[in-house]
Amino acid sequence: MEITGLCGMYKRLFPLLAYNITFSYNDKMHKTKRDLFRNLGTFANTDGTLRLLEIGCGSGANFRFYPYGCTVICTDPNPHFEKYLRMSMEANKHLTYETFMVVSGEDMEKVEDGSVDVVVCTLVLCSVRNVHEVLQEVRRILKPGGAFYFLEHVESDPSSWTFFFQHVFEPLWYYLGDGCMITKKTWRDIEAAGFSELHLKHIEAPKVSRMIRPHIMGYSIK
Repeated sequence: MEITGLCGMYKRLFPLLAYNITFSYNDKMHKTKRDLFRNLGTFANTDGTLRLLEIGCGSGANFRFYPYGCTVICTDPNPHFEKYLRMSMEANKHLTYETFMVVSGEDMEKVEDGSVDVVVCTLVLCSVRNVHEVLQEVRRILKPGGAFYFLEHVESDPSSWTFFFQHVFEPLWYYLGDGCMITKKTWRDIEAAGFSELHLKHIEAPKVSRMIRPHIMGYSIK
């Protein structure tokens, strides 16, 4: 696929697929996301402002869950998401959009140290090269007392059939999912990242493919 250029073509097509899948996933995960983001406002500044950076924003699937007046910085390594991102911006005018940066989660040098109140990362850590480096970047750009919110699918319990099939199908899933890996133990990376406070729980996502049903969700505080 790399040699023939098919991977490059797929990176152009993937944002369209992700944009369409977003509607179904959000419907199934609406309550879960609403519960996850319900206390975002507690990390606002004394003047009520909240500056939020989303890693791997994709097509803007989380915008509808952010509080009114929140300022959003969008980042994604795939520039072809921008078209669909703009569509989500138009549909969520309760937010203020600062910029869209084409950067990876491991290298956000364009973002100043301690400059954001909240960092959000959903269904992204499964496809980054180095989870540890992403989390260190998160800690760097967060203000003291700022929060990192996450929602990620993870490896299933080793005693389950889901675990078996995750390992069987991961090579194919990796290419069709634009680098997504379904056997990551992401909770271990978050636990070891050095946050001062961590609220993490394991859940079974409702009505989604069994291969990605095991999830973790929560937030950590710098």
